[in-house]
Amino acid sequence: MDCVITSKQDVLAIYKDDVRPWVIGFSGGKDSTAVCRLVFEALAELPPKERTKPVFIVSSDTLVETPLVVNIIKDALAKMRQAAVELGLPIHVAAPVTPKVSETFWVNLIGKGYPAPTRQFRWCTERMKIDPTSEFILDKVAAYGEVVVVLGSRIEESSSRAQVIRKHRMEGSRLGRHTSLPNAYVFTPIDQWSADDVWEYLFSGPAPWGGDHQELFDLYKGSNGGECPLVIDTSTPSCGNSRFGCWVCTVVTKDRAMDGLIETGNTWMIPLRDFRNELYATTDPSRKHEFRSARRRDGSVTISIRRDDHGNALQEKHVPGPYKLEYRKYLLRQLLANQKLVNETNPGELYELITRPELEQIRVEWRTDPNEPDWEDSVPTIYREVFGDAERWHVNDDFIFNGNDAALIAQLCSEKRLPKQLLMKLLELEVSYGGHARRSNLQKDMADLLSRDWADDDQAISSQSDWVKRISSYDTQEQELHKRYADIGKVIGDAS
Repeated sequence: MDCVITSKQDVLAIYKDDVRPWVIGFSGGKDSTAVCRLVFEALAELPPKERTKPVFIVSSDTLVETPLVVNIIKDALAKMRQAAVELGLPIHVAAPVTPKVSETFWVNLIGKGYPAPTRQFRWCTERMKIDPTSEFILDKVAAYGEVVVVLGSRIEESSSRAQVIRKHRMEGSRLGRHTSLPNAYVFTPIDQWSADDVWEYLFSGPAPWGGDHQELFDLYKGSNGGECPLVIDTSTPSCGNSRFGCWVCTVVTKDRAMDGLIETGNTWMIPLRDFRNELYATTDPSRKHEFRSARRRDGSVTISIRRDDHGNALQEKHVPGPYKLEYRKYLLRQLLANQKLVNETNPGELYELITRPELEQIRVEWRTDPNEPDWEDSVPTIYREVFGDAERWHVNDDFIFNGNDAALIAQLCSEKRLPKQLLMKLLELEVSYGGHARRSNLQKDMADLLSRDWADDDQAISSQSDWVKRISSYDTQEQELHKRYADIGKVIGDAS
């Protein structure tokens, strides 16, 4: 294969050209697997004395990857790590990078109430993919000054990817500048390959780390799709269409990859697909009010107004806030039930759909929720309801109030017709200043709470809508006055 010879020559030439270490992005798919294999084979051809600089292989685990892909990645990384040692190659296989616990999918969605991602609001990519990988690359930049990031991007794969590759390519070089990371350069050794070239290369012989790529091929064949690339910046196309990436992805209308895997015998994934589809249903504009709070996390109610080209108001629309706490409790219960069901029906290894650190973080997010504080500490209760065991949970010093306190406040506020959440947040605020020698900010924080609209949802929306209409009418009047003054000025100017 001519393309393999050419790419291997490029790998060897660029590797020997300078002392900058390499970081290979490995996603577990066919393209990144081909790149890893190409680098393994090229370096093995060099005399040991010329293998002078390190090559780091890094993969990203969002913690919601398709379970079958996770297995392939784990197996491949373990074999690469062992083979690099046995072959005497300066290849270092890093543990998969993961998002910070405060930025995982479940902590944001179930903990903070972020709505399921859409094409218009894809909050997940940067938090879960870009940031962890960028942190790894920047760590190497800090240690070595500059690095070369090696990716399995191909021009044929999509027009957007081809545009990115060409746009950042340095003139007269096979390297491109990284779009956002300083002192990082990008090398795409198989950018001219076709998909057939990739598969032909992978099946040309055994992998340098042992075994073949039949399992990977079967996964592609069964899923009707392709892998999500290792995303290193916002210009890298993220997942969509038929790619297999996060099993819970709601950016696509229908997850054809998961449907394909189920149709080819992986029926234990049905609960995961159904859960994803249920989440996707919450993005339906006509149903958002069923699942989401009327208020944003800062307590505000948002009314947007669509205007015509002349600035006249055409339509007003209430923009809902995060998922309601009750719905988040339902989602957590369903997720844990699915984890239990999947591990009872899956013939392979056990899967952890949500980690214990994430559950602990969700407890904190719920208890300190700005609008609906969960003094009942519902996470351990939901966990026990699903699994029936007596797990020990961390007791945080911030957990001052409990379910009995919440019930008492609910009763008193009902009798006195006071907003329960307001009183709970005021009590939390007062207790939080208990150990402070200076309480100068207490009045300001209290004023911020009291300035919120704590009326029920319908009243809050109606009040904010009236306010927006009033402001809009003032804007319209101002525009009319400006136009009138301009017309008068024109008349005066013509007269003179």
